[in-house]
Amino acid sequence: MAASAFHKILIVDDHTLMRNGLEAMLASEADFEVVGVAADGKSAIRVASELQPDVVLMDLTMPLTSGIDAIVQIKRKHPQMKIVALTYHKDAKFIHATLQAGADAYVLKDDSRTELLAALRNVLGGKSYLSPSIAGTVVAGYVSGSTKPTDSSSWDILTSRERQVLKLIAEGKRTKEIAIYLSLSPKTVEKHRTSMMKKLDLHNVSEVTVYAIQNSFILE
Repeated sequence: MAASAFHKILIVDDHTLMRNGLEAMLASEADFEVVGVAADGKSAIRVASELQPDVVLMDLTMPLTSGIDAIVQIKRKHPQMKIVALTYHKDAKFIHATLQAGADAYVLKDDSRTELLAALRNVLGGKSYLSPSIAGTVVAGYVSGSTKPTDSSSWDILTSRERQVLKLIAEGKRTKEIAIYLSLSPKTVEKHRTSMMKKLDLHNVSEVTVYAIQNSFILE
């Protein structure tokens, strides 16, 4: 009798308990094999290239490199690799940015085990998948036009330095890293960061990343 075909899964989440729980859950499924884990987006990009999983189960809010930017980079290098976003974020713009980045499915962390397994099996079958909890939000966003990219004129109100800081924040860089990269003091970087976020009415790193993705400002 032929051996069962396993689908290789890479789990990416910065919380150890979440990673362990997902790994235990998937281990009980005959058609899945967890081949690796990563705790941040930067590691996810490297491990995905090394292990070549069939599916990457990706958290979105993580240190070093955000999940959204990791999706962009993984899909750029491995377009055939499937990515299931697993997150608490329900905001329509965040969902849209994640799908635009290249995610094949979007599942909420408070969804059931059944929903997550359905998402994994759908993407492996060449289909996309949205959590039923947010499907209506996404459709409503497209109908109303609220998920369309921001007018590029908002980019024009930033100084060149603020644009650099925005891109680096969206790529997962921290203040000290940005300071070294731009040869500035951390205090000066914070000043540019505060000014940029105020001008664009952004309130946290996740919103900065969403803005960058929606407006194609992630560095190539």
